[in-house]
This record gives sequence, C-alpha cells and structure tokens, in this order.
Amino acid sequence: MIRSELIQTIADQNPHLFQRDVERIVNTIFEGITDAMARGERVELRGFGAFSVKKRDARVGRNPRTGEAVDVDAKSVPFFKTGKLLRDRLNGNS
Repeated sequence: MIRSELIQTIADQNPHLFQRDVERIVNTIFEGITDAMARGERVELRGFGAFSVKKRDARVGRNPRTGEAVDVDAKSVPFFKTGKLLRDRLNGNS
C-alpha cells in the first residue's frame, strides 16, 4: 500500500471527512514520526510496532567491481520492530 492508497482507504471509511483533510492528517502523522526519528527518538505504535534509529559504525568495505578497499562512514539507519499483535496476525493467530 502506498500513501495515496492509505489516504483513499481512510477517506472511504470516513465519508464525513474531506479527502484533503485526511491527506493532511496522514502527512502530519508521517512528519511526526520522521521528525522524532531525526532527533534519535523511538516511536512506538502499540499493536503495530516500533520505529527506532540504529547507529552503524564506520568500517572498511570493499568495492565489488574492483575489489578495492573503501572507507564507509558511520551513519544512522531506520529500524522497525513489529509488535506482537501484528506478528500474530501475520502468522495466522488471532
């Protein structure tokens, strides 16, 4: 599902809301999650999962084409851990 499909689904389920308002709500939620993660904070959505930021140390990598050693800088990467309810639903447990 992409963002526009999510917006359309929510708008269809809530006919009393204008689609532009639903779009604004969805964008605000995503911006809030993104801003919190940019500050290094953890975002937990109960029953769904938790978004966090993991730090990767600097290391020496290898260029697969030439085999030459390449320095890879330290960086932060997003990480998602599923919640128990989502995991159970995906595995067919109610």
